Amino acid sequence: MARLFENIDTLSTPYEAFWVDSRNQNTPTRPHWHYYIELIYVEGGELSVECDNHRAILHRGDCAVFHPKQIHTITPMSADYRYGVLKFDVSRLNISSLYTPKLRVLMDDVRTNRDISPFVSAELLQGGTFRQTFAACISELEARNYGYDLVVHAGLCSLLVTLLRIWRAGGATITAKGSPSGEAAIDSITEYIDEHANEPLRAQALADRCGMSYSYFARSFKQRYGRSCKEYIEFIRVSKAEDLLLFTDYDLNYISQETGFSDCSHLIKIFKKWKDVTPKQYRLRIAEGSERE
Repeated sequence: MARLFENIDTLSTPYEAFWVDSRNQNTPTRPHWHYYIELIYVEGGELSVECDNHRAILHRGDCAVFHPKQIHTITPMSADYRYGVLKFDVSRLNISSLYTPKLRVLMDDVRTNRDISPFVSAELLQGGTFRQTFAACISELEARNYGYDLVVHAGLCSLLVTLLRIWRAGGATITAKGSPSGEAAIDSITEYIDEHANEPLRAQALADRCGMSYSYFARSFKQRYGRSCKEYIEFIRVSKAEDLLLFTDYDLNYISQETGFSDCSHLIKIFKKWKDVTPKQYRLRIAEGSERE
């Protein structure tokens, strides 16, 4: 199964999006699997799609959902075809409300529900809203204009909620189960890191939370995310500091406290490691860019 693995750096690139058509790809997509969710939306033509033991011919307006670790392949069945692809780490789609079910937990339940087909027809998607949101996510990720990640985050949440509503309306029982453990837990640990990034985080404690030995947790984490757990924590904290530098006028001492760094010097050192500039230089660069606009 390892030979079919498709790697993506979900740390630096939590989303991927693109269009595939008869002009840029004339061969089937080989069987493969990965650690993120993949959605495809057919814009035109016919596709033969296989996912584990499911097979279907998809037409214009149809959608397919490939969950983490599911082997899948896509084969064009017509001379002219076009379909969109969205790939993302569902653990990064965090909602702060305590009363809102976690999308990752709900999608985990969908993945294990044998009664839910990975294929959703154009008839069930009902109209162009799903297509418009799908296309907007691709456009935003291609252009990467200011605030694109917020738009993409909202769009992906909207797409998943639409699919969850369709499955539930079809009679499927989808529930937010209890805390995962073992292999399932490491798939969700990035969500925990994001929510607790301003607190002291130790890899050993995270391994204990997953019910794993430290060595097995460290090896599994790096295999899934392409970085060590320590590097991932640094990246999340730097990303949160970046938001505060962009959208507030807080000083570096306050930002370091809010984002889990031990002190201002620690923030400056790690920020420069990831961004190649100091926080102060980063803020000046953004201010200069705004003035030119």
